[in-house]
Amino acid sequence: MRIGVAGCKGRMGRTIVDAVAAAEGAQLAGGSVRPDDAWVGQDLGSLTGHGQLDAPVVGDPMELVQRADAVIDFTTPELTVKHAELAAQAGITLVIGTTGLSDEQQEAIRRAARHVPVVQAPNMSLGVNLLLNLVQQVAAALDDSFDIEITEMHHRHKKDAPSGTALALGRAAAEGRKVVLEQVADRGRDGDTGERTPGNIGFAALRGGDVAGEHTVIFAGAGERIELSHKASNRGIFGQGAVKAALWARSQDPGLYSMQDVLGIG
Repeated sequence: MRIGVAGCKGRMGRTIVDAVAAAEGAQLAGGSVRPDDAWVGQDLGSLTGHGQLDAPVVGDPMELVQRADAVIDFTTPELTVKHAELAAQAGITLVIGTTGLSDEQQEAIRRAARHVPVVQAPNMSLGVNLLLNLVQQVAAALDDSFDIEITEMHHRHKKDAPSGTALALGRAAAEGRKVVLEQVADRGRDGDTGERTPGNIGFAALRGGDVAGEHTVIFAGAGERIELSHKASNRGIFGQGAVKAALWARSQDPGLYSMQDVLGIG
């Protein structure tokens, strides 16, 4: 399967390039960067230490889509929407790890998924997707006498907060309690906030260093506390998961899928 990597020069982009190059049944089709980037026109394999692979770096997303059977996209919401439109037109698979999409941008992803297989997940790791299931089960078993708080920490360069994974964990907890996350989310506290609102789901975001990703869901009751955590020590697990998703989706009908679908744990 020829896999293109959108944003191949970034931190996650390079991680995905390594994962594609190492994966059985996959080969690098190329990568994309900004049109004025010095990488344009060079071979992605040579640039990333994998040898000459006939995998050019391009500045036009259309060129990347035309060379690939699938594109993996961990870029920005605006670019992801563009890639979704192009993938739908070209009839190729799209794997999306981008977070922070607006409702309108998410609807554009859903439109593309009517025509091609799209796997979208805020986190591609097996452990996090297992954690999502566990959080939903625990939230369903405990009433709102247990307060739910979600903490996450990422590297200093991450731009959105809370992370997409933290929000996914919040949605899992909300589903367990049969409530709508947007109606119970408490995403910031500062100053005299008063007592905690019963039933709310709180979020706290930490940023610093080179942390790949750490998430903890806390169920705090009177006299006891349950904590479910996942810690990623490197980004490689996310790249490997993204490649697994691309290979899996190739044989699927058009539709919007999650990593839980890919892993068979939904």
